[in-house]
Amino acid sequence: MTRRQIDKPMAVTIETAGQLLGISRSLSYQMAKEGKLPTIKLGERRLLVPMVGLEKLLSGKEG
Repeated sequence: MTRRQIDKPMAVTIETAGQLLGISRSLSYQMAKEGKLPTIKLGERRLLVPMVGLEKLLSGKEG
């Protein structure tokens, strides 16, 4: 694994995903709740947005 691959996160928080998309925090959480923003659950409460899912969403290949 190269240094560049290690530096790039595989998943980000819903709030960070919203910032990357240029949308509000509340809209980010609303989209996640509606299934429009892909998420994975870690543990009991932690939800993350996989970068690969975010990239698919932006490319129009999601869903």
